Amino acid sequence: MKIIFICLVALCTSFSAAVQGAEKPGEIPGYVAKAIANPARSPGERDADRIRLPAQTIAFSGAAPGMVIAELLPFYGYFSRLLSDVVGPTGKIYGIENFNWSNTAFDKKLTGQRRNIILKRSKWGEFELPEKVDLFWITQNYHDLHVPEYGHVDIDAFNLRVWNALKPGGIYMVVDQAGNPGMSDQQISDLHRIGKEQVIAEVTATGFVLIGESNALYHPRDDHTKSVFAASVRAQTDQFMLKFQKPFDAL
Repeated sequence: MKIIFICLVALCTSFSAAVQGAEKPGEIPGYVAKAIANPARSPGERDADRIRLPAQTIAFSGAAPGMVIAELLPFYGYFSRLLSDVVGPTGKIYGIENFNWSNTAFDKKLTGQRRNIILKRSKWGEFELPEKVDLFWITQNYHDLHVPEYGHVDIDAFNLRVWNALKPGGIYMVVDQAGNPGMSDQQISDLHRIGKEQVIAEVTATGFVLIGESNALYHPRDDHTKSVFAASVRAQTDQFMLKFQKPFDAL
């Protein structure tokens, strides 16, 4: 009986310590804060932080050390470098670039600086990855999949590709400029926005489950009717953050 009691005490103590050490909802993990504080980050990146809120965005995604992450359209690598520091040497970032938009000189610079960033160039809306990932990350580019001038994308097929790229339990995060419900593809193209409801409907149609939403990037003065490049709303657009999960029992 004494041995059982001692084991129970040890188990409770261990559980209590684990709970106390866990991140509380809304808290910024230390490894995220460290990545943002990296002195190697450029002044331009630091200036963008007040608009893009990387601490809240990365914390919301659940990105963590050792993860394998796929990022659609890294462009100049603002989040790529941060995620590279977050996942560390045991993790990887697969940057999915469009053949037509890829900047070869910049791509070489980015991958040369970060050994855990691997760029994959593909036809727009299509991609293949060499392994399953923990997190599929899209920031401000989901709406581009609906822009006609960039090329036709079968959105159901794209989201199925994301599904197949993720491990069971994997996370699909979409951050984008908020649009009003019922937008046509041409309106999405003109304003560079998309309705949150549309994204939810398209992604969940594949089988994903919406498990989280953040209003950290909410700007109430933006009525969603202007182009995101209009002077009156630029850098102050209303954005949504959505987190979907592939069920653990999914193949």
